[in-house]
Amino acid sequence: MGKSRQTGNHKSDAKKHIARTWKNKHKTKDLDQIHADMKPEIAAALLHQEVDIDVTGCAQHYCLHCARYFVDLRSMKEHFKTKVHKRRLKQLREGPYTHAEADRAAGMGSYIPTPKVEVKTQTVEEDMD
Repeated sequence: MGKSRQTGNHKSDAKKHIARTWKNKHKTKDLDQIHADMKPEIAAALLHQEVDIDVTGCAQHYCLHCARYFVDLRSMKEHFKTKVHKRRLKQLREGPYTHAEADRAAGMGSYIPTPKVEVKTQTVEEDMD
Protein backbone atom coordinates (compact mmCIF):
# COMPACT_ATOMS: atom_id res chain seq x y z
CA MET A 1 0.00 0.00 0.00
CA GLY A 2 1.45 3.34 -1.03
CA LYS A 3 1.18 6.77 0.42
CA SER A 4 -2.15 8.58 -0.09
CA ARG A 5 -2.08 11.29 -2.73
CA GLN A 6 -4.34 13.61 -0.73
CA THR A 7 -2.01 14.44 2.10
CA GLY A 8 -2.25 17.93 3.51
CA ASN A 9 -5.68 18.82 2.15
CA HIS A 10 -7.04 19.58 5.58
CA LYS A 11 -4.47 22.39 5.93
CA SER A 12 -5.56 24.18 2.76
CA ASP A 13 -8.60 25.69 4.50
CA ALA A 14 -6.33 27.43 7.00
CA LYS A 15 -4.31 28.94 4.15
CA LYS A 16 -7.45 30.36 2.54
CA HIS A 17 -8.30 32.39 5.62
CA ILE A 18 -4.79 33.55 6.51
CA ALA A 19 -5.21 36.76 4.47
CA ARG A 20 -8.32 37.65 6.47
CA THR A 21 -6.45 36.93 9.69
CA TRP A 22 -3.54 39.21 8.77
CA LYS A 23 -5.83 41.97 7.52
CA ASN A 24 -7.84 42.14 10.76
CA LYS A 25 -4.95 41.60 13.16
CA HIS A 26 -4.06 45.28 13.63
CA LYS A 27 -7.48 46.82 13.00
CA THR A 28 -7.75 50.28 14.54
CA LYS A 29 -10.65 52.65 14.97
CA ASP A 30 -11.85 54.54 11.93
CA LEU A 31 -11.54 58.32 11.76
CA ASP A 32 -15.24 58.95 12.38
CA GLN A 33 -15.10 56.82 15.54
CA ILE A 34 -12.11 58.83 16.75
CA HIS A 35 -13.97 62.08 16.02
CA ALA A 36 -16.78 60.78 18.23
CA ASP A 37 -14.23 59.95 20.95
CA MET A 38 -12.82 63.48 20.78
CA LYS A 39 -16.01 64.98 22.27
CA PRO A 40 -15.05 66.45 25.66
CA GLU A 41 -17.14 64.15 27.88
CA ILE A 42 -16.01 60.97 26.11
CA ALA A 43 -12.40 62.16 25.85
CA ALA A 44 -12.27 62.83 29.60
CA ALA A 45 -13.52 59.31 30.31
CA LEU A 46 -10.94 57.76 27.95
CA LEU A 47 -8.01 59.78 29.27
CA HIS A 48 -8.83 59.11 32.93
CA GLN A 49 -9.67 55.42 32.93
CA GLU A 50 -9.59 53.19 35.97
CA VAL A 51 -6.68 50.79 36.34
CA ASP A 52 -7.26 47.69 34.22
CA ILE A 53 -4.53 45.05 34.39
CA ASP A 54 -5.70 43.40 31.17
CA VAL A 55 -4.82 46.45 29.05
CA THR A 56 -1.33 47.64 28.13
CA GLY A 57 0.04 50.04 30.74
CA CYS A 58 -2.95 49.33 32.98
CA ALA A 59 -5.01 51.69 30.75
CA GLN A 60 -3.27 54.76 32.18
CA HIS A 61 -1.49 56.01 29.04
CA TYR A 62 -3.87 56.38 26.09
CA CYS A 63 -3.38 58.30 22.85
CA LEU A 64 -6.80 59.68 22.01
CA HIS A 65 -6.04 60.38 18.36
CA CYS A 66 -4.48 57.02 17.50
CA ALA A 67 -6.66 54.95 19.90
CA ARG A 68 -3.60 53.20 21.35
CA TYR A 69 -2.47 52.30 24.86
CA PHE A 70 1.16 52.69 25.94
CA VAL A 71 3.23 51.03 28.63
CA ASP A 72 4.44 54.22 30.25
CA LEU A 73 4.43 57.99 29.90
CA ARG A 74 7.84 58.08 28.24
CA SER A 75 6.80 55.77 25.41
CA MET A 76 3.62 57.79 24.89
CA LYS A 77 5.64 61.02 24.63
CA GLU A 78 7.94 59.34 22.09
CA HIS A 79 4.86 58.28 20.14
CA PHE A 80 3.73 61.92 19.92
CA LYS A 81 6.92 62.69 17.95
CA THR A 82 6.47 59.89 15.39
CA LYS A 83 5.25 60.11 11.80
CA VAL A 84 2.38 57.76 12.57
CA HIS A 85 0.91 60.15 15.16
CA LYS A 86 1.50 63.26 13.04
CA ARG A 87 -0.09 61.60 10.02
CA ARG A 88 -3.14 60.67 12.10
CA LEU A 89 -3.47 64.27 13.32
CA LYS A 90 -3.39 65.47 9.72
CA GLN A 91 -6.12 62.99 8.76
CA LEU A 92 -8.27 64.12 11.70
CA ARG A 93 -8.13 67.78 10.61
CA GLU A 94 -10.71 67.01 7.95
CA GLY A 95 -14.17 66.78 9.51
CA PRO A 96 -16.05 63.49 9.69
CA TYR A 97 -18.07 62.41 6.66
CA THR A 98 -21.78 62.96 7.36
CA HIS A 99 -24.98 61.65 5.87
CA ALA A 100 -25.88 65.13 4.63
CA GLU A 101 -22.59 65.29 2.75
CA ALA A 102 -23.33 61.92 1.16
CA ASP A 103 -26.72 63.23 0.01
CA ARG A 104 -25.07 66.30 -1.54
CA ALA A 105 -22.54 64.08 -3.31
CA ALA A 106 -25.43 62.06 -4.76
CA GLY A 107 -26.90 65.23 -6.30
CA MET A 108 -29.44 66.17 -3.63
CA GLY A 109 -28.22 69.66 -2.80
CA SER A 110 -25.32 71.95 -3.53
CA TYR A 111 -21.72 71.26 -2.58
CA ILE A 112 -20.49 72.62 0.74
CA PRO A 113 -16.84 71.93 1.59
CA THR A 114 -16.14 69.91 4.72
CA PRO A 115 -15.20 72.16 7.64
CA LYS A 116 -11.67 71.83 8.99
CA VAL A 117 -11.31 70.70 12.59
CA GLU A 118 -8.56 72.07 14.81
CA VAL A 119 -6.68 69.06 16.18
CA LYS A 120 -3.68 69.32 18.50
CA THR A 121 -1.75 66.66 20.37
CA GLN A 122 -3.28 66.01 23.75
CA THR A 123 -1.66 67.42 26.84
CA VAL A 124 0.11 65.00 29.12
CA GLU A 125 -0.40 65.17 32.84
CA GLU A 126 2.73 64.03 34.62
CA ASP A 127 2.29 62.36 37.99
CA MET A 128 4.34 63.84 40.82
CA ASP A 129 4.67 60.65 42.90
